[in-house]
Amino acid sequence: QVQLVESGGGLVQAGGSLRLSCAASGSVSSINAMGWYRQAPGKQRELVARITSDGSTILADSVQGRFTISGHSALNTVYLQMNSLKPEDTAVYYCNGVIRTTPWLSRDYWGQGTQVTVSS
Repeated sequence: QVQLVESGGGLVQAGGSLRLSCAASGSVSSINAMGWYRQAPGKQRELVARITSDGSTILADSVQGRFTISGHSALNTVYLQMNSLKPEDTAVYYCNGVIRTTPWLSRDYWGQGTQVTVSS
């Protein structure tokens, strides 16, 4: 089994910063990619940022220049640094991992989510 555990969410005023962390544990053989998604009430879950094992990153247009994704220890831990937060960033943020547990099995795993609330 693989577990993804997020931390770092909370309440912050507009213009402030938060850093989310996601740690993978369990039967992890290797990690192909890790990402952060978010889901606001009444909206679909959307990709915020993603980092692959070769260090390539993708950021949603809405967070370009404000958010940064980084990884540590072969992506076993990933971070989402969120600066200049806006009320529209308010959502539950989910960590996602494309994780290989055996040489022939790789699949998606999700964390439980962490709430980020930005007040105006």
